[in-house]
Amino acid sequence: MVSLGWRARRLGQSIFTIWAVTTLSFVLARLMPGNPMGAMIRRLEQQGVNPVRARELVQLRLSIDPSKPIPIAYVEYLANLLQGDLGISTYYQQPVADILANALPWTLFVLSWSVFLSFFIGISVGALMAYWEGGKLDVGLTSWAILMGSVPFYVLAIVLLIFLSYRWHIFPVGGREPTGIAPGFNLPYIVGIVQHALLPIASMLVASGIASLGMRGNSIRVLGSDYLRVARLRGLSDITISTQYVARNAVLPMYTSLLISIGEMFGGSAVLEQVFQYRGLGYYLLSATYQRDYPLMMGGFILITIAVVLALLFADLTYSLIDPRAGGDGQ
Repeated sequence: MVSLGWRARRLGQSIFTIWAVTTLSFVLARLMPGNPMGAMIRRLEQQGVNPVRARELVQLRLSIDPSKPIPIAYVEYLANLLQGDLGISTYYQQPVADILANALPWTLFVLSWSVFLSFFIGISVGALMAYWEGGKLDVGLTSWAILMGSVPFYVLAIVLLIFLSYRWHIFPVGGREPTGIAPGFNLPYIVGIVQHALLPIASMLVASGIASLGMRGNSIRVLGSDYLRVARLRGLSDITISTQYVARNAVLPMYTSLLISIGEMFGGSAVLEQVFQYRGLGYYLLSATYQRDYPLMMGGFILITIAVVLALLFADLTYSLIDPRAGGDGQ
């Protein structure tokens, strides 16, 4: 098991990373030339708002008081963040925290199924490739895995959208929930949500190609281990060997990759959700970029950073529980 000191250091690193990102967002808003704060003030003044009122509005929207000294404004900014105050969106005219809180569950719904299915398919296919190493099945599945791993997810998304939505009308062309159906825990609404999410989920399955190649390599290494020869000499069946020995040990190194992929998919969700007009976290983040909605951009950036840091921290702290061989100081 990893030491308590290593766990404390790893937790401290995560807290430092989150602090650094929030500080960077403050610096971008307050100190950099051509900063968002100055741009927002000038835009309001061009719209006829007097300078004093313009500064008040910017303070309200960014949770940063432009009239106060930098150290005091910085402390107040951090205090507001700890209270969940991310400012007010200049485009949607709503609190940023409310927008992100409403969008995050939809993104998590798509990403959780995408990650689960990608690695389930990747582990299953990779095990088959390793078991029949060098055979026709291995060659065919390896070609498929390389193709899937090489195709950008947004290219697959556009292809699926063109054929399955616009041409064949099998799935909705966009949105995240059905229209004309009252939201609630009822079958028509749930089916509509699933139909809107299927194409974004399918587009993310390109990750299964990389996962299957990783599983194939891990399985081949395990198949050459001495303890498998002992297991065969003991007369254990192929099913027992493949499930109790090969699969279990081959999957372990992929655990960290599984959680790291969550961060990668969070970043990719911005483009994917724009393609399908799926109003999740990525959709609002990219929309904020187009509209120069600095409070929403900063809030989305901070939220994604926290999600990625927590995923990596969870992977590091729990890996030794899954694989007892990862002992010592976690190095």
